[in-house]
Amino acid sequence: MEPSPAAGGLETTRLVSPRDRGGAGGSLRLKSRLHHFTLAGGYLAHSLAIMTDAAHLLADVGSMMGSLFSLWLSTRPATRTMTFGWHRSETLGALASVVSLWMVTGILLYLAFVRLLHSDYHIEGGAMLLTASIAVCANLLMAFVLHQAGPPHSHGSRGAEYAPLEEGPEEPLPLGNTSVRAAFVHVLGDLLQSFGVLAASILIYFKPQYKAADPISTFLFSICALGSTAPTLRDVLRILMEGTPRNVGFEPVRDTLLSVPGVRATHELHLWALTLTYHVASAHLAIDSTADPEAVLAEASSRLYSRFGFSSCTLQVEQYQPEMAQCLRCQEPPQA
Repeated sequence: MEPSPAAGGLETTRLVSPRDRGGAGGSLRLKSRLHHFTLAGGYLAHSLAIMTDAAHLLADVGSMMGSLFSLWLSTRPATRTMTFGWHRSETLGALASVVSLWMVTGILLYLAFVRLLHSDYHIEGGAMLLTASIAVCANLLMAFVLHQAGPPHSHGSRGAEYAPLEEGPEEPLPLGNTSVRAAFVHVLGDLLQSFGVLAASILIYFKPQYKAADPISTFLFSICALGSTAPTLRDVLRILMEGTPRNVGFEPVRDTLLSVPGVRATHELHLWALTLTYHVASAHLAIDSTADPEAVLAEASSRLYSRFGFSSCTLQVEQYQPEMAQCLRCQEPPQA
């Protein structure tokens, strides 16, 4: 039995507000144009540092396109062969974005190593400086736009903090504003990299003999770009390996279930995430013979939804038996 406060399709449509969809589309178009410009500028200037910046932008564009596509794909209804629907498509898109960034960055690192080894290359300082300057201006513009699109100032207790996914059918989710803040922080990282490329271009423009600054910058920015994929990769692996959702602990969920009147023990407790926002729980509840199974089920489900924001909970109620204490399948899993 699985009482659910909201349908799966409704949860998907509430993830991003129309305003945030429009902002994501505008940011995607701007980043796509900036990528094409920096790619052309890097080719004309023979600058690997600018090409690295372009590769990072390409990964961002691919990630944003994958997010928008997965948002559409996840609205498809569940079927008999896809009983959870298409929610996990966004995770596969994120993994593809990370892998593509690694491949492009690996090629650029190889070319930078060859340049440092042979020094048979020429940098067009003027073209590099112009391209880097425009990239800085474009990133400044994106940071300004995203900053203006952020959540309004609030003196409420909740403010702009994270909130559970479900606190009632009428309460809107603040996930869109959170996405804007995350995008703003990411653009600040891009801006910092663009400033680094600009500094290298200024040095090469006025001191052409220091052209090694270009491959050296490529090494530094490639490391930063690869490092930026670590959080995404960690989340992807956690989801694909059916790991416990972030910020949801096994012990708090277990203790919440045990605090329900009539529950003597719990076993077969499983927590996993279909996506970063779609969390699922299942458990067996062993109750006293005098307890009302329907009341226990309703109370336990309500507590899981309200306290942890689970999108789906499947609970099985059974009579408590003393031999459960020695049952191997009824034992809690060890600490990781």
